[in-house]
Amino acid sequence: MHPVRKALLALFLLGPGAAAAPPALQEGDLVFHTSRSAQSLAIQRATKSPFSHMGVVLEHGRTLYVLEAVSTVRETPLADWLARGERGRYRALRLADAVTVLTPDARAKLRREAKAFLGRRYDLTFEWSDDRIYCSELVYKLYDRALGVKLGEIATLRTFDLTDPAVKRKMRERYGAKVPLDEPVISPASMAASPRLVTVAER
Repeated sequence: MHPVRKALLALFLLGPGAAAAPPALQEGDLVFHTSRSAQSLAIQRATKSPFSHMGVVLEHGRTLYVLEAVSTVRETPLADWLARGERGRYRALRLADAVTVLTPDARAKLRREAKAFLGRRYDLTFEWSDDRIYCSELVYKLYDRALGVKLGEIATLRTFDLTDPAVKRKMRERYGAKVPLDEPVISPASMAASPRLVTVAER
């Protein structure tokens, strides 16, 4: 049986409340979930997507971690990251041509590029700079700089739905009266919608 199907079958048999082993993911996979952070609802409503947080899977010594931007950029054990989402749900996506693109050399490049971001503080105002960084910006820049692969479409703040009350409150909190509507931004929803990616696991 294909390893991904085997893992999904195990999750089904164990049931949603059971403690299951992580699915058969691999280095370079993108993982998405609904965060339990204070800004999660605003991100979901602004982008019309359940995904409010994401990261990328990296491997060190045969152990899988998720490189993510939370309070700082850090590596979180895969099982811990998957369990942290709302109701333990997540989706994992992979390059459709991963077999040819994610060679051992390419994965090494991802790991080397990731080191440049470790420890960076989280960007609460979603600016397109490296001084501080948010989750989807981190993954977009990692793939782009390490492999020249662009995932998702960069947009501007004004293209999101900024009319929802939860979004308005968060925008006032972060920007006051001066919202940078033309700031470039990449959302988890945009990256998840990339035609270059396919779903390999979901719960």
